[in-house]
Amino acid sequence: MSAYQNIRHQIENLTLNEQLNLLMELGVLLRRQTLPDSDRRSILELEGLGKEIWQGIEAQSYVNQERDSWNG
Repeated sequence: MSAYQNIRHQIENLTLNEQLNLLMELGVLLRRQTLPDSDRRSILELEGLGKEIWQGIEAQSYVNQERDSWNG
C-alpha cells in the first residue's frame, strides 16, 4: 500500500468532525505554501482601525439604542 493510500485509509477512519478539522488545517497549510510572504496578512493588523469613529460614544448606551431600534 502506498503512503497516499495509507493516509487516505486513516482519514476515512476519522470522525466527520476530525475530517473537517483536518481539511481546514490542510487548507491553511496549502495557503501558506502557495502565497508569497508579501501577501500574508494578520487579523491583528486591523487592531484599532476606525477607533476615531467611536470617540466620545459610550458603548452601553450605543448598544441600548441599537436594541431599541430593532423594535421599531
